[in-house]
Amino acid sequence: MDAASDAAVRASWRALADAGLPSLADHAGETNRPHVTLLAADGLGGSADDAVRAIVASAPLPTLRLGGLVVFGVPPRGLVLARQVVVERTLLDLHARMHAAVDAAPVDPDPDADPVAVVPHTRPGSWTPHVSLALRLTAEQLGAAVTALGRLDPLDAPAAGLRRWDPRDRTTTELA
Repeated sequence: MDAASDAAVRASWRALADAGLPSLADHAGETNRPHVTLLAADGLGGSADDAVRAIVASAPLPTLRLGGLVVFGVPPRGLVLARQVVVERTLLDLHARMHAAVDAAPVDPDPDADPVAVVPHTRPGSWTPHVSLALRLTAEQLGAAVTALGRLDPLDAPAAGLRRWDPRDRTTTELA
């Protein structure tokens, strides 16, 4: 996201933290920043990265429209509170092209490399685009979180880049 959109999402994170609620503001890692996950998979890298770079080079990244709140999860495991991203054709096309490119990417010839295993809920037809605000909320905290956030007007958030997160190494690779 661009700087203004990033700051707006971080303000929501801060409002939750200031209210004593779980918030992504509590995540101190240098790679933590507001984002939308388009694809999650184990074993990405190499030719998959090249395929994604080619897609992103072929068209500008879309502007995302952040809408109202959405909740994922089931108590007692913990709830995720997020801003929904309004689905529009450009975003759906980018998402579908990225998945198709990763699916078609050559397998890593390294025998020690992990096979690419895409997380099913990030696949086209199963994906709900969103920007997370808080993780591990209890049902009791949910109402307080909505109150702490107050009114959230729609926000146009130009995408400012694309990166791949490697959970094993806890690093990011900039792809666009």
